[in-house]
Amino acid sequence: MDRVLVAGVDTSTQSCKVRVTDARTGQMVRFGKASHPDGTSIDPQAWWTAFRKAAQEAGGLDDISAISVGGQQHGMVLLDDTGRVIRDALLWNDTRSAADAEELIIRLGRPPKESGTESDLDADPNMRGRQRWVRAVGSSPVASLTITKVNWVSRNEPENANKIAAICLPHDWLSWAIAGHGPAAAKGDDAHLADLFTDRSDASGTGYFNSATDTYRRDLLSMALPDGMAEKVILPKVLGPYQVGAKADPRIAGKKVPGGCIIAPGGGDNAMTALGLSMRVGDVSISLGTSGVAAAISPVPAYDMSASVTGFADATGHWLPLACTINASRILDAGRAAMGVDYDGLADLADQSEPGAGGITLIPYFDGERTPNRPDARASINGLSLENTNRQNLARAFIEGLLCSQRDCLELLKHLGTEVRRILLVGGGAKSKAVRAYAPQILGMDVELPQIDEYVAIGAARQAAWTLFGQNQPPVWPVNIEETLSGQPQDQVYQQYRNWRK
Repeated sequence: MDRVLVAGVDTSTQSCKVRVTDARTGQMVRFGKASHPDGTSIDPQAWWTAFRKAAQEAGGLDDISAISVGGQQHGMVLLDDTGRVIRDALLWNDTRSAADAEELIIRLGRPPKESGTESDLDADPNMRGRQRWVRAVGSSPVASLTITKVNWVSRNEPENANKIAAICLPHDWLSWAIAGHGPAAAKGDDAHLADLFTDRSDASGTGYFNSATDTYRRDLLSMALPDGMAEKVILPKVLGPYQVGAKADPRIAGKKVPGGCIIAPGGGDNAMTALGLSMRVGDVSISLGTSGVAAAISPVPAYDMSASVTGFADATGHWLPLACTINASRILDAGRAAMGVDYDGLADLADQSEPGAGGITLIPYFDGERTPNRPDARASINGLSLENTNRQNLARAFIEGLLCSQRDCLELLKHLGTEVRRILLVGGGAKSKAVRAYAPQILGMDVELPQIDEYVAIGAARQAAWTLFGQNQPPVWPVNIEETLSGQPQDQVYQQYRNWRK
């Protein structure tokens, strides 16, 4: 049987990765990677350049039968009526729209409803607004969501807002470019904005899509755009889990494949990670990358009336309630920089301390925070005394602060009734031997450690194969569990953290 190849693309905050994969077995065949520029406001052309470089490093895509793009969620890409990018994309971790999030919450919470259908909502207009947003789209606005960034542009750059012909997300834009539009279009070509497409998982992170009904809420989007624009602006078609989005431009992929290369729906990075890990109901993944994400598979939509958990969709037709922190693996970077050591040196110092770091607690909100929603907060070190202030305790406090912030997310999911039978720890931060050692203690149960791999790219490749084969279920690919981490729960560490966090 001839080998069929698919490609999974991970266009993340920091880089683009292209994984060429055997569609039947999931085995990696080739791989390429290219960096993205730093910053929270980025010209999408940089994503295109990195994708082309990563694809070349992966040996090219001429023999690829299907491709799928997993991407960083929430990023706002604005296009004019010629298909050109209007301004740099604002990424998920750009917090300039924090005030816009609050404005949108207050505006929706202000008018009381006359019917008796909202008797269970909070009397406070701010909380009532959050709860109305949750009921409408599964989550309440925070600075990371796309709708808040659109509102910021309307307030601060009206000349750009008035040019908007289409709004899309990073993965939508790159999929569209692979189809031959945008940066790949021939000079003078039609804009083809109507050919933009997305999937439920990424659309559910915009703040103007209801994943329970699979419909855009243009009435909510109208709150963030100039008058009359919301009904006219083009939004990407929302595809089903394995629906074909387009054919790739043969100059980019599939030139040697009869019939060409199809483009799968793609998805948000969190949903692609879940697909790459073959997660099922009862599984929770904790991903330690630039951000920290605790995500669970749910057969029903999640509505958290405290507005702490976002009720996203997944890439299979289910839902992916998750709690996300802005700060994650970079907490370790800050710790090793402060201690003047490498990652192993930080772990060695921490091992010379005890659980609870001698009473020192780091609240790790270095770049503000999303969970809890404190965009203007900064990190703090608490509980210092003359007796406990040493490098060993400080090193441990950095690692425990990282894990306790993820325990916060896990507890929020449990509060919604999420069944937690298994925890999977992934991401760059999971490489730390100290994180591995302390995770079961602070999370309170055994933790499975999948082999370190590019699970967003694997999930995207698996979706590409699913779309190519057209079956009801995605292909079964093995997930290698490297180790099951065990340890005596140390709940007092988390309680100490909670006391200082309050």
